Amino acid sequence: MAIDYGSKRVGLAVTDPMQIIASGLDTVPTKEIFSYLNDYLSKEKVSKIVIGEPKRLNNEPSQIAEEIQKFSDRLQKLYPTIEIVRLDERFTSKMAFQTMIDSGLKKKQRQNKALVDEIAATILLQDYLSYYN
Repeated sequence: MAIDYGSKRVGLAVTDPMQIIASGLDTVPTKEIFSYLNDYLSKEKVSKIVIGEPKRLNNEPSQIAEEIQKFSDRLQKLYPTIEIVRLDERFTSKMAFQTMIDSGLKKKQRQNKALVDEIAATILLQDYLSYYN
């Protein structure tokens, strides 16, 4: 599973059992993420969660990095058997938006920020699967 954490929304992606292809799962309001994850993780087997680590171009943490670290720490406490992995997520939102353009989505559809977050999580997970699996 991959999580693209944001202060308003959280994009989620999952992979197939053979861990080959990442697919978008959902976008959830940030305030509801732990309730959503509790429900999802009680039904599905997840061994690892990849969480995006936002960095600036100069490799320094972005503004939201501290909030994401708190989220990651809480997640690890709640689910100690699930491995938490942090992965650089620079440009995933831009890549997600470009993916929407390339796939022919209309301008109105491309303005759907929830879809951008879900696609960004999918890109994050696919990157992880491609390079670390």
